[in-house]
Amino acid sequence: MKRPKKMLWLSSMLFIAIASSCCYGQAQQQNHKNDVTQNTTSNDTLQTIKLDKVKVTWLCDNAEEKRMPISLFKDTPDSIISKLHLQDGLPASVSTFLVQTEGINILFDTGNGIADSQLFSNLSKTGLTVDDIRYIYLTHLHGDHIGGMLANGQPVFTNAEVYVSKTEYDAWINTPSNKNIQQKQVMEVYKDRLHLFTPGDTLPGHITSIDATGHTPGHTAYQKGKLLIIGDLIHGAALQIPYPEICASFDMDKTKAIQARKALLKLAKENHLVVAGMHLPAPGFKTNFNDLK
Repeated sequence: MKRPKKMLWLSSMLFIAIASSCCYGQAQQQNHKNDVTQNTTSNDTLQTIKLDKVKVTWLCDNAEEKRMPISLFKDTPDSIISKLHLQDGLPASVSTFLVQTEGINILFDTGNGIADSQLFSNLSKTGLTVDDIRYIYLTHLHGDHIGGMLANGQPVFTNAEVYVSKTEYDAWINTPSNKNIQQKQVMEVYKDRLHLFTPGDTLPGHITSIDATGHTPGHTAYQKGKLLIIGDLIHGAALQIPYPEICASFDMDKTKAIQARKALLKLAKENHLVVAGMHLPAPGFKTNFNDLK
């Protein structure tokens, strides 16, 4: 296992990333040349957008409709549930994202890896195979994010280097053994290609890692120019964007999860970033934050 070269701390890296990119909303309004182009397939499980020199593709992993039950957000007042009409649950997804930049293919998370997972079929629609993935950047180590990395105990991505936060790795490796079987197995199989980083490090492809602790001990977001990948910062967009103080039961440290959610959503809104979220409803991107308080 390896450690990437330490770069500038988070605040300065965010400043550089933001300063070097044009604002998405302003580009749309002013018709600048670095347009955002979108193409959606007919089955609505794959969508590609282009942000300057970054090509990002949403790869839906779930085969059936995904809805988060309102019971996952147990602190939600009945008045808000009624106001937002959430009684039947919140539209969501299990998603991964392919980023193509500087001639390399980077996959962010790998989905569930179950029988009906669509990651690999959707990846093939982009013209790529698992062998074409150079890097895998993990937002955290929950099963619906690392499940696609193994098949029958063997590595699926035979050419990929794997990156995960050191804090996240340490937390799961030191978790009681009845709760980290999958995590330890995946990390062991990829140990010769595993890289641990500290939030604020810049990873290959000039991807900035961002501390988004709360959902898990080392939950990580990533930024590349106008693209912000938020992992599990949001489980129910219809509820948590207008009310970011409401947590899903999955969040391990709710106080930190709220802080991270508010900070990164504010960052996205103020700088007109395109947000990619692993549980945002189809097509996995969010560009308008007018409903954010």
